[in-house]
Amino acid sequence: MSTASQVATHTAPADPAHPAVGAATSLLDAYAPGDHFLATPGRTLHARGGPGRHVPHDERPLTARVDETLAAAVAAGQESPVVIGAIPFDHTAPAALSVPESVRTAPPLASDPLIALPAATPAAGAWEIRQVPEPEIYGKGVASAVERMWRGEFSKVVLARTLELTSEAPLDLPAMLQRLARRDPAGYTFALPTGPGRTLIGASPELLVSRHGRQVVANPLAGSTPRSADLAEDVRRAATLLESAKDLHEHAVVVDAVHQALAPHCTELTVPARPTLIRTATMWHLSTTVTGTLRSPDASALELALALHPTPAVCGTPTQTAREVIAETEPFDRGFFTGVIGWGDAEGDGDWVVTIRCAEAEERMLRLYAGAGVVAASEPEAETAETAAKFRTFLSAVGAEL
Repeated sequence: MSTASQVATHTAPADPAHPAVGAATSLLDAYAPGDHFLATPGRTLHARGGPGRHVPHDERPLTARVDETLAAAVAAGQESPVVIGAIPFDHTAPAALSVPESVRTAPPLASDPLIALPAATPAAGAWEIRQVPEPEIYGKGVASAVERMWRGEFSKVVLARTLELTSEAPLDLPAMLQRLARRDPAGYTFALPTGPGRTLIGASPELLVSRHGRQVVANPLAGSTPRSADLAEDVRRAATLLESAKDLHEHAVVVDAVHQALAPHCTELTVPARPTLIRTATMWHLSTTVTGTLRSPDASALELALALHPTPAVCGTPTQTAREVIAETEPFDRGFFTGVIGWGDAEGDGDWVVTIRCAEAEERMLRLYAGAGVVAASEPEAETAETAAKFRTFLSAVGAEL
């Protein structure tokens, strides 16, 4: 891309000793509803809303449809095109993926010193909040799932609930995105159009998979506990999570699934024996970084992501049984929640992220989502509290309280 307003997609990573002041935050500041915005620990991407090539929805595999759309962009003379957008939890539902006419990129937000500047405080306003389902009903769903697990029907399911927030004033998506990005600049912050007047917005901590050349990285998260404002209590909670038999078992199930899905594609695969911890502003998570070398350069990041999706971290195990339990228990359609968001290029490189800590925005309404992994040792009160803690990421971005 040659004009001043078009920056090549493959921007070199910033030198940490000489961060590009303002490069990433300028893209954050440029976001407007209808644009594509995605910030990862490796780069920041922004595509202005408008003409682009939408990936069609038909009976062909999604990878084939994406490859065709990228190839058409290359044939039309577009330099370094990328596909960007969202894939739903239900793999048979239409994805919201497109190839924008141009994408501006910059180093990661965390490398830009200006990201440390505070975002504006949410404007005062009334939110009408509806919980779907109510916490008591959600707890009963958890208890029912635990009972079925003790009967041996399945070993894990992730059950979610939602908050429907209705505002008196039109939603200020750029302001929400600023607060999400500045609160956790090292995570994966996104605002992506999913239909006319609809936006998927959030800040996920979980990388599903990235591929750059033949190097593959996955970072499954499972097992979590809320943060505390008290430093000593926060450290105690983190240490307890690292030794929690229930959470370590839940985490091991997810890591094993990731290992099994990636192994056929890799000549080498490194899986640490024990998880470490990562933190967001509101949660501690057990984390394992899985690294590998691809057997063939033909396996794209998107192909790997679809081989992994959905992991037991967002669905359960066995997968099909867990899907059925979710459909029976959750009184709503997940849509893009616990799906996949990210980007990929015509060479097969890309980053694909698990769609959590998010909301779907339309006109004056936000639908927030949060889920918890339920295993045989789960307690309804604890899982309900975990979802409430996960809601805090987005509630703080809009100035609402549950």
